[in-house]
Amino acid sequence: MIDFKPIALEDKALYEQYLSAEKELGCNYSFANLFLWGKQNIAFLHNHIVLFSQFNNLNIYPYPLGFGDKKLVLDAIIADAKERNIPCKISCLCADEQDVLEVLYPKKFQFFFDRDSSDYVYAIDDLADLKGRKYHRKRNHYNGFLKNFPNYRVEPLTTEHIPSVQEFIHQWYESKLIENPKANFQMEQQAIKKALSHYNALKMEGLILFHESDIFAITLGSRLSSNTFDVHFEKAKGEVNGAYAAINCEFARYIRNKYPEIQFLNREEDMGIPGLRKAKESYYPHHMAEKYWAILSEDTNENSHSA
Repeated sequence: MIDFKPIALEDKALYEQYLSAEKELGCNYSFANLFLWGKQNIAFLHNHIVLFSQFNNLNIYPYPLGFGDKKLVLDAIIADAKERNIPCKISCLCADEQDVLEVLYPKKFQFFFDRDSSDYVYAIDDLADLKGRKYHRKRNHYNGFLKNFPNYRVEPLTTEHIPSVQEFIHQWYESKLIENPKANFQMEQQAIKKALSHYNALKMEGLILFHESDIFAITLGSRLSSNTFDVHFEKAKGEVNGAYAAINCEFARYIRNKYPEIQFLNREEDMGIPGLRKAKESYYPHHMAEKYWAILSEDTNENSHSA
């Protein structure tokens, strides 16, 4: 059995050495996301990082990151699943990685496209400048905000802001629960709270949109790769028309100015939520970071076709 341990902040530096050597990856591989969401376990094996994710009552092995012989580490993952008596599900595959699995294990895995978990990746210039006909409506939202709040300002989020940001977040969820008393935001609330508690250690970047002393919106993100920044959380007062458009645009400008090498913003998945999908599509992603998952065919049963 693989010697997994819960992922911890002290793993960040070594983990990101492996991450930096990879091509484009989905937001699932962000160290911040691994640290903030669910029960994530990590092991270093055969020059690879192996992850074991326990999330929403699922046990999944994200495709391993690293160097050298993939079969050695994949064999270890297959054996680990058997020893745990769980289906061997490998997640976060791109098309090339599907091909690798098929070559190494011909007809041993079944593959499924995971549209709900595929990431929306945007050209940072598109979100920062909102140029062209396709962004006409977004510019109108932003310009309407500028007209109504000409003296707004943005400030980088620092530890000094965290108490006021925590209060803003608390009020945001309170208002959402009034709108929909049956909604369950517990997991997301815990993740944001953890992000703010470990803000500097996770090397998070944040921006706050103010009007006078009032917070209208906040956003939090972290670097995903050499040219991509991951936007983890974005919250705005729903009653303030254009606040979401403004914080979206301002954060893109902020990251572009601070990190000129960043070309893309990964705004993560839509989780199959129709309203969220419509909102993300309305910003015209540069491309989707498509994700697939695989299950060992011998583990397939009538309940195995949901990742």
